[in-house]
Amino acid sequence: MLMFEQTDPIRLYLDLLKKCLTDSLHIEENFDNKRRLYAQKSLRPKQMLLNVMIRTLESRRMQLFFVRNENISVESMKAKRAVGKDWPKRAETMIGLRRLENIQFCIESVLRDGIPGDCVETGVWRGGATIFMRGILRAYGVTDRRVWVADSFEGLPPPDSQKYSADAGDGHHQYEEMRIGIEQVKKNFEKYGLLDDQVQFLKGWFEDTLPTAPIDRIAVLRLDGDMYGSTMVAFESLYRKLSPGGFLIVDDFGLPACRKAVEDYRNKHSITEEIIPIDQSGVYWRKNRH
Repeated sequence: MLMFEQTDPIRLYLDLLKKCLTDSLHIEENFDNKRRLYAQKSLRPKQMLLNVMIRTLESRRMQLFFVRNENISVESMKAKRAVGKDWPKRAETMIGLRRLENIQFCIESVLRDGIPGDCVETGVWRGGATIFMRGILRAYGVTDRRVWVADSFEGLPPPDSQKYSADAGDGHHQYEEMRIGIEQVKKNFEKYGLLDDQVQFLKGWFEDTLPTAPIDRIAVLRLDGDMYGSTMVAFESLYRKLSPGGFLIVDDFGLPACRKAVEDYRNKHSITEEIIPIDQSGVYWRKNRH
């Protein structure tokens, strides 16, 4: 019989796993007021220009530094890491502690309530969120659910503005930092002892893999596609498989194109469940059980 109340060992394991996946344990030792500038999840022209400068300097074994005018503290860096407002160099995820806690809440809820289905993330970067999904299942001794890891493992696609006008001018495909190969993601699972046959990989562009994905039912579906097209394809391919009582999570609701995809799909299919904010970017809702 499975026990879904958090006992101390489970709580301690999952809390430690969250801190490791976000690299929150090393903020102090990596902290420096003169910090290296890394790309953020922003597509403003100035940011894109800085990204080009960073890559050019790195190719010549140089680094770009900047000093903010305000007083930066370890506490402020921890606050940013908690809500995924920075881009950690070593972490397996950039979504922050609060969105990991949301994943934990959703999975524990479906386990407690007996909602059938697997856990799926579309757009995984270094795999941190899916590693955490697998860790939760392991912690509770769940052996009859799988974690699906869906990604191109080649970064994001160039925008198809003819098909998805909301993606016109999108520059996500220019981010080399987003191109994390499948072998690296598998190694990240292995580091945590969580790569096994309950982890299934879907490699390729979403429009090629998701419509025919061999997934029967989904209990927790997490979308992290950034763009309108990536988000809409995931909705159209997978939402109908989400069990009543299951959870839909959107990581990039703060991005206008992603938000529009969510709103368009909900309006088209008369979805009225309340959208609940997680932090400044992520949202979720629970699919009606009737």
